[in-house]
Amino acid sequence: MGKREKKKKIPGYRRHLIQLLGAAVFNGNFKGFISGEIYKGNLKSFCVPVLNCYSCPGSLGACPIGGLQAVAGSAKFHFSFYVIGLIALFGILLGRFFCGYLCPFGLLQDLLHKIPTPKIKVPAKLNRVLSFGKYVMLVVVVILLPIIARDSLGMSDPYFCKYVCPAGTIGGGIPLVILNPSLRAAIGALFTWKVALALVILTLSIFLYRVFCRYLCPLGAFYGILQPVSFYRFKINDKCSNCGKCARVCKMGIDPVKTPNSPECIRCRDCIHECPTGAIESCFGFKPSKKKSEGRKSDSTRRSNRLSRLENL
Repeated sequence: MGKREKKKKIPGYRRHLIQLLGAAVFNGNFKGFISGEIYKGNLKSFCVPVLNCYSCPGSLGACPIGGLQAVAGSAKFHFSFYVIGLIALFGILLGRFFCGYLCPFGLLQDLLHKIPTPKIKVPAKLNRVLSFGKYVMLVVVVILLPIIARDSLGMSDPYFCKYVCPAGTIGGGIPLVILNPSLRAAIGALFTWKVALALVILTLSIFLYRVFCRYLCPLGAFYGILQPVSFYRFKINDKCSNCGKCARVCKMGIDPVKTPNSPECIRCRDCIHECPTGAIESCFGFKPSKKKSEGRKSDSTRRSNRLSRLENL
Protein backbone atom coordinates (compact mmCIF):
# COMPACT_ATOMS: atom_id res chain seq x y z
CA MET A 1 0.00 0.00 0.00
CA GLY A 2 1.43 3.36 -1.04
CA LYS A 3 1.63 6.49 1.08
CA ARG A 4 -1.27 8.09 -0.79
CA GLU A 5 -3.58 5.17 -0.01
CA LYS A 6 -2.58 5.14 3.64
CA LYS A 7 -3.38 8.82 3.95
CA LYS A 8 -6.93 8.23 2.73
CA LYS A 9 -7.50 5.33 5.10
CA ILE A 10 -6.50 7.12 8.30
CA PRO A 11 -9.54 9.48 8.60
CA GLY A 12 -11.91 6.46 8.47
CA TYR A 13 -10.18 4.87 11.44
CA ARG A 14 -10.32 8.15 13.33
CA ARG A 15 -14.07 8.28 12.77
CA HIS A 16 -14.46 4.75 14.12
CA LEU A 17 -12.44 5.68 17.20
CA ILE A 18 -14.80 8.61 17.80
CA GLN A 19 -17.76 6.26 17.34
CA LEU A 20 -16.30 3.85 19.89
CA LEU A 21 -15.75 6.68 22.35
CA GLY A 22 -19.35 7.84 21.86
CA ALA A 23 -20.67 4.32 22.45
CA ALA A 24 -18.60 4.08 25.65
CA VAL A 25 -19.88 7.45 26.92
CA PHE A 26 -23.54 6.70 26.19
CA ASN A 27 -23.18 3.24 27.76
CA GLY A 28 -20.91 4.09 30.67
CA ASN A 29 -22.80 2.05 33.26
CA PHE A 30 -20.34 -0.82 32.84
CA LYS A 31 -21.42 -2.64 35.99
CA GLY A 32 -24.83 -3.12 34.37
CA PHE A 33 -23.28 -5.57 31.91
CA ILE A 34 -22.28 -7.70 34.91
CA SER A 35 -25.33 -7.35 37.12
CA GLY A 36 -27.91 -7.32 34.33
CA GLU A 37 -29.65 -4.34 35.90
CA ILE A 38 -30.71 -1.16 34.10
CA TYR A 39 -29.42 2.20 35.32
CA LYS A 40 -32.37 4.32 36.56
CA GLY A 41 -30.59 7.41 37.87
CA ASN A 42 -31.16 11.08 37.07
CA LEU A 43 -29.24 10.93 33.78
CA LYS A 44 -32.04 8.78 32.34
CA SER A 45 -34.16 11.94 32.24
CA PHE A 46 -32.00 13.22 29.39
CA CYS A 47 -32.07 11.98 25.81
CA VAL A 48 -28.87 11.11 23.99
CA PRO A 49 -28.69 12.25 20.32
CA VAL A 50 -28.57 8.71 18.88
CA LEU A 51 -30.47 5.42 18.95
CA ASN A 52 -29.35 3.92 22.25
CA CYS A 53 -31.89 1.75 24.01
CA TYR A 54 -33.08 2.80 27.47
CA SER A 55 -33.04 -0.90 28.42
CA CYS A 56 -29.40 -1.46 27.53
CA PRO A 57 -27.66 -2.46 30.81
CA GLY A 58 -24.95 0.13 30.20
CA SER A 59 -27.16 2.99 29.01
CA LEU A 60 -26.86 6.25 30.95
CA GLY A 61 -29.44 8.25 29.00
CA ALA A 62 -32.76 7.81 27.26
CA CYS A 63 -33.27 7.07 23.58
CA PRO A 64 -35.10 9.98 21.89
CA ILE A 65 -37.30 7.66 19.81
CA GLY A 66 -38.12 5.61 22.90
CA GLY A 67 -38.91 8.82 24.78
CA LEU A 68 -41.27 9.98 22.04
CA GLN A 69 -43.11 6.68 22.05
CA ALA A 70 -43.31 6.43 25.84
CA VAL A 71 -45.03 9.81 26.08
CA ALA A 72 -47.27 9.26 23.05
CA GLY A 73 -48.41 5.92 24.46
CA SER A 74 -49.21 7.15 27.99
CA ALA A 75 -52.73 7.76 29.21
CA LYS A 76 -52.12 11.40 30.21
CA PHE A 77 -49.88 12.79 27.46
CA HIS A 78 -49.78 12.30 23.70
CA PHE A 79 -46.90 14.54 22.63
CA SER A 80 -43.50 15.30 24.15
CA PHE A 81 -42.46 18.88 23.44
CA TYR A 82 -39.26 18.25 25.42
CA VAL A 83 -38.10 15.31 23.26
CA ILE A 84 -39.16 16.88 19.96
CA GLY A 85 -37.46 20.14 20.95
CA LEU A 86 -34.27 18.35 21.94
CA ILE A 87 -34.11 16.30 18.73
CA ALA A 88 -34.79 19.46 16.73
CA LEU A 89 -31.94 21.22 18.56
CA PHE A 90 -29.57 18.34 17.78
CA GLY A 91 -30.69 18.32 14.15
CA ILE A 92 -30.41 22.07 13.64
CA LEU A 93 -26.94 22.15 15.18
CA LEU A 94 -25.29 19.18 13.46
CA GLY A 95 -27.82 17.38 11.27
CA ARG A 96 -26.88 13.76 10.56
CA PHE A 97 -23.36 14.20 11.93
CA PHE A 98 -24.61 12.15 14.90
CA CYS A 99 -25.41 9.27 12.53
CA GLY A 100 -21.91 9.23 11.07
CA TYR A 101 -19.82 9.89 14.15
CA LEU A 102 -21.67 8.93 17.35
CA CYS A 103 -24.36 6.30 16.75
CA PRO A 104 -23.34 2.91 18.23
CA PHE A 105 -25.59 0.98 15.85
CA GLY A 106 -24.11 2.93 12.94
CA LEU A 107 -20.66 1.82 14.11
CA LEU A 108 -21.76 -1.81 14.19
CA GLN A 109 -23.04 -1.54 10.61
CA ASP A 110 -19.82 0.18 9.51
CA LEU A 111 -17.69 -2.63 10.95
CA LEU A 112 -19.85 -5.35 9.42
CA HIS A 113 -19.59 -3.72 6.01
CA LYS A 114 -15.80 -3.96 6.23
CA ILE A 115 -16.04 -7.77 6.00
CA PRO A 116 -14.53 -8.57 2.59
CA THR A 117 -17.50 -9.75 0.49
CA PRO A 118 -19.10 -8.65 -2.80
CA LYS A 119 -21.13 -5.51 -2.10
CA ILE A 120 -24.61 -4.60 -3.33
CA LYS A 121 -25.00 -1.35 -5.23
CA VAL A 122 -28.63 -0.23 -5.24
CA PRO A 123 -29.71 1.61 -8.42
CA ALA A 124 -30.21 5.33 -7.81
CA LYS A 125 -33.96 5.34 -8.53
CA LEU A 126 -34.64 2.35 -6.30
CA ASN A 127 -32.43 3.83 -3.57
CA ARG A 128 -34.50 7.05 -3.61
CA VAL A 129 -37.74 5.07 -3.29
CA LEU A 130 -36.44 2.85 -0.48
CA SER A 131 -35.05 5.85 1.42
CA PHE A 132 -38.63 7.02 2.04
CA GLY A 133 -39.06 3.98 4.29
CA LYS A 134 -37.45 5.73 7.25
CA TYR A 135 -39.85 8.68 6.90
CA VAL A 136 -42.81 6.27 6.88
CA MET A 137 -41.31 4.63 9.97
CA LEU A 138 -41.05 8.03 11.70
CA VAL A 139 -44.52 9.32 10.85
CA VAL A 140 -46.58 6.12 10.98
CA VAL A 141 -44.86 3.76 13.42
CA VAL A 142 -43.20 6.22 15.82
CA ILE A 143 -45.75 9.06 15.92
CA LEU A 144 -49.20 8.02 14.64
CA LEU A 145 -49.59 4.42 15.84
CA PRO A 146 -48.98 5.17 19.56
CA ILE A 147 -51.51 8.01 19.35
CA ILE A 148 -54.18 6.15 17.35
CA ALA A 149 -53.92 2.49 18.39
CA ARG A 150 -54.83 2.73 22.08
CA ASP A 151 -56.36 0.21 24.46
CA SER A 152 -59.40 0.70 26.69
CA LEU A 153 -57.23 2.48 29.28
CA GLY A 154 -56.01 5.03 26.74
CA MET A 155 -52.50 3.54 26.56
CA SER A 156 -50.55 2.10 23.63
CA ASP A 157 -47.39 0.16 22.87
CA PRO A 158 -44.11 1.76 21.79
CA TYR A 159 -44.52 0.13 18.39
CA PHE A 160 -41.11 0.91 16.90
CA CYS A 161 -39.22 -0.05 20.05
CA LYS A 162 -41.30 -3.17 20.65
CA TYR A 163 -41.58 -4.61 17.15
CA VAL A 164 -38.79 -3.13 15.02
CA CYS A 165 -35.74 -1.51 16.62
CA PRO A 166 -32.67 -3.74 16.06
CA ALA A 167 -30.50 -1.40 18.17
CA GLY A 168 -32.75 -2.09 21.15
CA THR A 169 -32.68 -5.84 20.54
CA ILE A 170 -28.88 -6.00 20.32
CA GLY A 171 -28.08 -3.40 22.98
CA GLY A 172 -30.90 -4.12 25.41
CA GLY A 173 -32.92 -7.26 24.76
CA ILE A 174 -30.18 -9.83 24.14
CA PRO A 175 -27.85 -8.72 27.00
CA LEU A 176 -30.74 -8.66 29.49
CA VAL A 177 -31.90 -12.13 28.45
CA ILE A 178 -28.35 -13.49 28.75
CA LEU A 179 -27.81 -11.93 32.18
CA ASN A 180 -31.23 -12.72 33.71
CA PRO A 181 -32.40 -16.38 33.98
CA SER A 182 -35.98 -15.28 34.70
CA LEU A 183 -36.14 -13.43 31.37
CA ARG A 184 -34.74 -16.45 29.52
CA ALA A 185 -37.65 -18.49 30.84
CA ALA A 186 -40.11 -15.91 29.50
CA ILE A 187 -38.80 -15.78 25.90
CA GLY A 188 -41.65 -15.91 23.40
CA ALA A 189 -42.55 -15.26 19.78
CA LEU A 190 -41.99 -11.50 20.04
CA PHE A 191 -38.38 -11.90 21.17
CA THR A 192 -37.79 -14.49 18.44
CA TRP A 193 -39.17 -12.05 15.86
CA LYS A 194 -36.99 -9.18 17.10
CA VAL A 195 -33.83 -11.30 17.07
CA ALA A 196 -34.61 -12.62 13.59
CA LEU A 197 -35.23 -9.09 12.27
CA ALA A 198 -32.00 -7.82 13.84
CA LEU A 199 -30.04 -10.70 12.30
CA VAL A 200 -31.50 -9.96 8.87
CA ILE A 201 -30.53 -6.29 9.15
CA LEU A 202 -27.03 -7.12 10.40
CA THR A 203 -26.52 -9.67 7.61
CA LEU A 204 -27.67 -7.18 4.97
CA SER A 205 -25.28 -4.61 6.46
CA ILE A 206 -22.37 -6.79 5.37
CA PHE A 207 -23.38 -6.43 1.71
CA LEU A 208 -25.26 -3.11 1.67
CA TYR A 209 -23.80 -0.11 3.50
CA ARG A 210 -25.86 0.99 6.51
CA VAL A 211 -29.08 -0.58 5.33
CA PHE A 212 -30.93 0.37 8.52
CA CYS A 213 -29.75 4.00 8.47
CA ARG A 214 -30.64 4.40 4.81
CA TYR A 215 -34.09 2.82 4.80
CA LEU A 216 -35.52 2.33 8.30
CA CYS A 217 -34.09 4.64 10.99
CA PRO A 218 -36.71 7.17 12.18
CA LEU A 219 -34.14 9.28 14.03
CA GLY A 220 -32.05 9.55 10.87
CA ALA A 221 -35.24 10.65 9.08
CA PHE A 222 -35.83 13.40 11.64
CA TYR A 223 -32.25 14.66 11.37
CA GLY A 224 -32.45 14.35 7.58
CA ILE A 225 -35.43 16.71 7.44
CA LEU A 226 -33.40 19.33 9.31
CA GLN A 227 -30.08 18.71 7.57
CA PRO A 228 -30.54 21.26 4.75
CA VAL A 229 -30.87 24.02 7.37
CA SER A 230 -28.42 22.69 9.98
CA PHE A 231 -25.48 24.85 11.06
CA TYR A 232 -22.97 22.11 10.23
CA ARG A 233 -22.76 22.17 6.45
CA PHE A 234 -20.79 21.07 3.42
CA LYS A 235 -20.00 23.54 0.62
CA ILE A 236 -18.52 23.18 -2.84
CA ASN A 237 -16.00 25.88 -3.74
CA ASP A 238 -14.71 26.99 -7.13
CA LYS A 239 -11.88 24.43 -7.10
CA CYS A 240 -14.29 21.67 -8.16
CA SER A 241 -13.19 20.01 -11.42
CA ASN A 242 -16.31 17.79 -11.71
CA CYS A 243 -14.13 14.68 -11.67
CA GLY A 244 -16.89 12.66 -9.95
CA LYS A 245 -14.61 11.05 -7.35
CA CYS A 246 -16.73 12.30 -4.44
CA ALA A 247 -19.89 10.69 -5.86
CA ARG A 248 -18.08 7.40 -6.53
CA VAL A 249 -16.68 7.17 -3.00
CA CYS A 250 -20.01 8.01 -1.28
CA LYS A 251 -21.48 4.82 0.20
CA MET A 252 -24.85 6.52 0.75
CA GLY A 253 -25.36 7.04 -2.99
CA ILE A 254 -25.10 10.85 -2.95
CA ASP A 255 -23.48 13.23 -5.39
CA PRO A 256 -22.00 15.87 -3.03
CA VAL A 257 -21.49 18.35 -5.87
CA LYS A 258 -25.23 18.39 -6.62
CA THR A 259 -26.52 18.05 -3.03
CA PRO A 260 -23.77 18.70 -0.48
CA ASN A 261 -26.39 18.92 2.30
CA SER A 262 -28.53 15.99 1.22
CA PRO A 263 -30.87 14.55 3.89
CA GLU A 264 -29.22 11.19 3.22
CA CYS A 265 -25.66 12.33 4.02
CA ILE A 266 -24.31 10.97 7.33
CA ARG A 267 -21.33 13.39 7.31
CA CYS A 268 -18.71 10.62 7.20
CA ARG A 269 -16.47 13.06 5.24
CA ASP A 270 -15.21 10.39 2.84
CA CYS A 271 -15.93 12.78 -0.03
CA ILE A 272 -13.78 15.48 1.59
CA HIS A 273 -10.85 13.08 2.01
CA GLU A 274 -11.24 11.77 -1.55
CA CYS A 275 -11.49 15.13 -3.33
CA PRO A 276 -8.17 15.78 -5.15
CA THR A 277 -8.62 19.56 -5.31
CA GLY A 278 -10.03 20.31 -1.83
CA ALA A 279 -13.29 21.53 -3.37
CA ILE A 280 -15.56 20.19 -0.61
CA GLU A 281 -15.53 22.21 2.61
CA SER A 282 -17.20 21.67 5.93
CA CYS A 283 -18.20 24.63 8.04
CA PHE A 284 -20.31 25.53 11.05
CA GLY A 285 -22.78 28.22 10.15
CA PHE A 286 -23.15 29.48 6.63
CA LYS A 287 -19.55 30.56 6.04
CA PRO A 288 -16.52 28.35 5.33
CA SER A 289 -13.92 27.97 8.09
CA LYS A 290 -11.54 30.88 8.59
CA LYS A 291 -8.55 28.80 7.64
CA LYS A 292 -10.05 27.74 4.34
CA SER A 293 -11.36 31.22 3.60
CA GLU A 294 -7.90 32.64 4.20
CA GLY A 295 -6.46 29.97 1.91
CA ARG A 296 -8.78 31.00 -0.90
CA LYS A 297 -8.05 34.66 -0.21
CA SER A 298 -4.30 33.96 -0.46
CA ASP A 299 -4.83 32.11 -3.76
CA SER A 300 -6.83 35.05 -5.08
CA THR A 301 -4.16 37.50 -3.92
CA ARG A 302 -1.41 35.49 -5.60
CA ARG A 303 -3.38 35.38 -8.85
CA SER A 304 -3.92 39.15 -8.69
CA ASN A 305 -0.20 39.75 -8.08
CA ARG A 306 0.74 37.58 -11.04
CA LEU A 307 -1.66 39.49 -13.29
CA SER A 308 -0.26 42.80 -12.08
CA ARG A 309 3.29 41.69 -12.85
CA LEU A 310 2.25 40.57 -16.33
CA GLU A 311 0.57 43.93 -17.00
CA ASN A 312 3.72 45.79 -15.92
CA LEU A 313 5.92 43.87 -18.37
